[in-house]
Amino acid sequence: MPLGVLLVGFLAYKTFFTVKQKTAVVIERLGKFQRIAQSGLQLKIPLIDQKSGMVNLRVRELPVNIETKTKDDVFVNLIVSVQYYVTNNPEGIRKAFYQFDNPEAQIQSYVFDSIRSEVPKLILDDVFSEKDKIAVAVQNELAETISGFGYEIVKALVTDIDPDSKVKNSMNEINAAKRLKEAAKEYAEAEKIKVVAAAEAEAESKKLQGEGIANQRIAIA
Repeated sequence: MPLGVLLVGFLAYKTFFTVKQKTAVVIERLGKFQRIAQSGLQLKIPLIDQKSGMVNLRVRELPVNIETKTKDDVFVNLIVSVQYYVTNNPEGIRKAFYQFDNPEAQIQSYVFDSIRSEVPKLILDDVFSEKDKIAVAVQNELAETISGFGYEIVKALVTDIDPDSKVKNSMNEINAAKRLKEAAKEYAEAEKIKVVAAAEAEAESKKLQGEGIANQRIAIA
């Protein structure tokens, strides 16, 4: 094969490339950022431009497990699910690629800080009842913090709250006692209804008997 054909083929191979959907490629020229190549057929200057790396533009989900303590000194594990994505514009992609070496670890760190500032303000019962408010607080704080690094937050959800095992056992015992108390209350109420109904029936029976005797006397007279 002629050398010229090989050279043309080599240059074409080094010039043209494709970028998949929902991804972006960072192009550097002589070691310095040049541009962002998005999905489709792209080209670069051979030997001068280099593909430095690829950025995923899909929405991703990161579960974060945090242990902290409530206001009433109960240790609790929370799982917070964070949905996030890279801002789909050249500046956002550039920031995400160069400023965060490990975005998952950085997001986890921010979630830790947010949860450990929110949960200690609440007693355990309020952590359960206000988990949506906790999630919103985490989402807002996280969005404000990482938006400057080329990332956007879709949603933060508190998906699980798991107190210390001793506390869970105590809660189960309390709930069982409440259920027994409610059952006893319902039983007593049912018995009361039975007694009242029986008394009313007896009173009605005596009333009818009295009316019958009175009618008989009238008839005899």
